[in-house]
Amino acid sequence: MNLALFDLDNTLLAGDSDYEWGQFLIDRGVLDRAEYEAQNQEYYEQYAAGTLDIHEFLGFALRPLAEHAPQDLVRWHAEFMRERMLPMIGTGARELVRRHLAEGDLCAVVTATNSFVTAPIAREFGIEHLIATEPESVGGRFTGRVAGTPCFREGKVVRVEQWLGNLGLRWDAVARSAFYSDSHNDLPLLDRVTDPVAVDPDDTLKTEARRRGWPVISLRADPGSPISRPESIGRADDS
Repeated sequence: MNLALFDLDNTLLAGDSDYEWGQFLIDRGVLDRAEYEAQNQEYYEQYAAGTLDIHEFLGFALRPLAEHAPQDLVRWHAEFMRERMLPMIGTGARELVRRHLAEGDLCAVVTATNSFVTAPIAREFGIEHLIATEPESVGGRFTGRVAGTPCFREGKVVRVEQWLGNLGLRWDAVARSAFYSDSHNDLPLLDRVTDPVAVDPDDTLKTEARRRGWPVISLRADPGSPISRPESIGRADDS
């Protein structure tokens, strides 16, 4: 059995779902633009630098879920999917996932963005398994806190191992494992799989991928370009 793991933001998506969710809520008048964008920019700079305190950031990111009724959140998210997310899913990303599913690989989205935002996106790709940061819920409402280990950096390895265990599997039961990601923050999980693939990577990950001889691909390139057509696990183009 082969395992195919996909980062979501700026990997399968041509953008960041967490950021776009915030922008969507701002445009709906739910969040204050100046206050939210200033804080979000600060956290983004920390993320890019590899210095982000994930618990502090999640306290910020999950607050809107706790402040609004579940029925409003669900209604807003349906609009968010139509208006913001579907246009960010390109042909290359759909084809990559389709190929792995067609080959019978066990597939999962592995993302730091919370599961409320990302579960419908994973379903749009036809991926059954989602490993995401879990927002705590009590009595049917979100609390603004995190349940369990955030799915970020080393936490992605922890969460994947927990998921495999829940399926009655271990790493050594997997013949080949691929992880597709754009971010240097995902190096812990990229190091853990047999076939790491850098997808439209940030500068730090691109440098590291080149140094280690990892494939570097694009899901934004013209569909006819070789760089946009990664091969099967273990045989991706190093273009």
